[in-house]
Amino acid sequence: MALPSDPSRTTADPTAQSPAGAASGPPAGSAAGAASGPPAGSAAESPAGPVAAAAAVSGAVGVPASGAAGSGTIPAPTRSDSGAGSDTGTGAGSGTGPTPVPTPGPPAAPPGAAPLPSLWRDRRFVLLASARTISVLGNGFARVALAFAVLSLPGATPGRLSLVLACQALPQLVLILVGGVIADRMSRSRLMMISDCLGAAAYGGLAAMVLTGHAPLTAMCLLAVVAGTASALFAPAMSGVVPQIVPAAQFQQANALLRVGMNGSMVLGLALSGVTVATFGAGWALALNAASFVVSAGLIRGLRLTTAVRAASSGWADLRDGWKEFISRQWLWAVVCQAAVMVAAVASTSGVLGPLEAKEHLGGAGAWSAIVAAQAVGTVAGASFAVRIRVRRPLLVAVVAIFPVAVPMALLAAHAPVWVICLAMFCSGLSTDVFGALWETTMQREIPEAVLSRVSSYDWFGSLALAPLGLLVAGPIAAAVGTRAALAGCAGATVLATFGALLSPQVRTLRAPVEDG
Repeated sequence: MALPSDPSRTTADPTAQSPAGAASGPPAGSAAGAASGPPAGSAAESPAGPVAAAAAVSGAVGVPASGAAGSGTIPAPTRSDSGAGSDTGTGAGSGTGPTPVPTPGPPAAPPGAAPLPSLWRDRRFVLLASARTISVLGNGFARVALAFAVLSLPGATPGRLSLVLACQALPQLVLILVGGVIADRMSRSRLMMISDCLGAAAYGGLAAMVLTGHAPLTAMCLLAVVAGTASALFAPAMSGVVPQIVPAAQFQQANALLRVGMNGSMVLGLALSGVTVATFGAGWALALNAASFVVSAGLIRGLRLTTAVRAASSGWADLRDGWKEFISRQWLWAVVCQAAVMVAAVASTSGVLGPLEAKEHLGGAGAWSAIVAAQAVGTVAGASFAVRIRVRRPLLVAVVAIFPVAVPMALLAAHAPVWVICLAMFCSGLSTDVFGALWETTMQREIPEAVLSRVSSYDWFGSLALAPLGLLVAGPIAAAVGTRAALAGCAGATVLATFGALLSPQVRTLRAPVEDG
């Protein structure tokens, strides 16, 4: 599920990072993890996924031949594909048709075995973490630079900026399912590298046009489409990489560590972007983002992941198989439905209603910048906490962690002091990153690796589906009923959607394996 922050080169931040887990700003893997607002880069940037997708929406979101994690003869663990409650016959579903045989990942440690080696001793994990950290740092520059680059051009208007951003966002949503099919058909690291090259070309072209002063609107829109396409290809591939390079017992630790790096680099990128734009100009900031794509592609090239052996099938058949795997798990679609409402509410708040309220009652841009920064710092704290948290019912804890997302919306509606809203936004960022890590880990553990990218693409698609509508109607609703009432409506919708997800028995009862809990 994707949370709004910025779907990771997540964007899709999207960390950009899968869609249900990011509420502070963009993706690392699943859309359920990115909820803070649509990113200016790729979906994979969302540090968290769909909640991260909200982050992705505001920017909708990717991630990891030596294997220090273990290369012995212990058989790789079998990932459950029956969801919660398979012992009662009402689980997330088995028997959805033949599934391609997944490529075994690194073996898990048997009960009583010595602790697994540190992930930082695994060359492939270090390459992946470095690639994501550098890429998201560059995207932090792009989030600020792209808007100022467009607005600084002769004849620029807010409408032109909206058009360019829409050209970037549309392919991220429309092509995300195609990206999932491709990611399950070819080497995921190769697809991520291709996506990074596309991103480098898009932002390099935008930088060149801005620096030369010759930037036709049509050309900028076409390059924005290329950037959005790169995000749509990257995010599903990233979702399936961690299980190929990390033992199952270290999924949560790996996801959390990736998010620490991505969240920290996003905060740094956002902090430096304003100085860079003011000192050197938006064109050079865009060029830095293009360079970060190039460096990321070079690092990801070192992963050299293999392609799973699978029977020949058509693209439509692959989409159907992915849909069957998605819809057969009640816990999965229940949380994605929750994320769809929550991401739309977060995107509306971060993109339209929050800035309006800040301008009218909180003192303007300075107050809003402090509020957004508090949320970003919260995501770093949340990712650090998620490295250590161990819970027996990960989905129950993850879904409950979304309740704090509604608090800043309610406080904005109540005209609370800025410092109180900042504290609530910090807690919101912390809780959504915990959600993101638990969601990504559950996806990787419960979904067969051979279809993980396709299932993740449905996660991203569903989590982001209502975000464009939310952004579209937020302004007119605020004008009709008032900004405070609209913010209160967003808070109420988030709470109701979260209670709705808790009605699912599988969400409440799905348990983590002993080695993960």
